[in-house]
Amino acid sequence: MPIANTKAIVLSSLKYGDSSLIVKCFTLNDGLKSYLIRGVLKSKKGKIKPAYFQPLSQLTIQANHNTKGKLNSIREVQVSTPYNSIYTSIIKQTIVLFLSEMLSNCIQEEEENTALYSYIETSLIWLDTHDKIANFHLLFLLNLTKFLGFYPDLTNKEASYFNIVEGNFTNTSLEKEVVYGEELVQFKKLFGTNFDTIETIKFSKRERQQILGVIIRYFELHLDGFRNPKSLGVLETVFS
Repeated sequence: MPIANTKAIVLSSLKYGDSSLIVKCFTLNDGLKSYLIRGVLKSKKGKIKPAYFQPLSQLTIQANHNTKGKLNSIREVQVSTPYNSIYTSIIKQTIVLFLSEMLSNCIQEEEENTALYSYIETSLIWLDTHDKIANFHLLFLLNLTKFLGFYPDLTNKEASYFNIVEGNFTNTSLEKEVVYGEELVQFKKLFGTNFDTIETIKFSKRERQQILGVIIRYFELHLDGFRNPKSLGVLETVFS
């Protein structure tokens, strides 16, 4: 059984039995991997603690990686990038919970994707070190589509409609799935910006919810098996 040493980002953690966890991670070297952490919830003296496996924790692990489709095991773990504010801010905790669910729905490949890993890693560090983060999740998800292969085609960005099915801007509205009018004006504000400037863009609560709805629908149409995140309601409540 090969031993892997790799960085890993926790996507989800599920209680298994009375004392164990099944943890899904996106690893730097091997893509998506799931691990069975036996006895971690009852062992007080063990080196591996449940606190390591909070949503989107950044870890360095030594693990046994089995063949595809089977649960793996972790031999050693340590936090590679400690967060200063993510787990103490209710707003940031909620954003991280929501994004971890989105990422868990989106990432399926058990193969290396260093560009995607680096994007998630650096984005989370930005979130941890900044305070004005109300629009962070919108830009994070839009940019995520670059790495998943369906970033919008901006060739006709000034057109009057955004076709969610085709992922492009158009001046015809024959498709039912189009964004237009004031909603399109707000959606377009995300393009050409970055995390350092995103908070200069002002969205009302309603506008932010509308844009997020467009983005989630876009994911739903372009990813097979995508499920709407259960934590969306919690996110909307926090931002209300």
